[in-house]
Amino acid sequence: MEIAATLPEAPRWPESAYATALEPDAIPRRIALVAGDGDARVRGFAVALIIAPQAELETIAVEKTAQRQGVASRLLAELFTALKRIQILEVLLEVRESNHGARAFYMRSGFAETGRRTGYYSDPKEDAGLLCRALP
Repeated sequence: MEIAATLPEAPRWPESAYATALEPDAIPRRIALVAGDGDARVRGFAVALIIAPQAELETIAVEKTAQRQGVASRLLAELFTALKRIQILEVLLEVRESNHGARAFYMRSGFAETGRRTGYYSDPKEDAGLLCRALP
């Protein structure tokens, strides 16, 4: 929650949403990954919702001081590996139109834009790009 609170692009989930993401028996199922450093400090995290044969990347966030160091790429690679193990065929996500950094990251990671949701985000109101990536 501390990392997300410092990032204007990150969702503002309540503590209960994070607790649900970490609950192994929750339905629907989620996969939550955390990236740390040598000091056991959390530097980033990713959460995906499983709706077989698809998964939705609900959030991926990296603290500002650790950005552009490959943390998000490693999280995404580990997430793809975990999803393939449970036979997920594709990953979907929504991203703010104005979040150019995230959009570029997702495109470099093999996602393609498949649609748009008008007015999907609030505060401020903004469209979401729908992205999809197949998992071979």
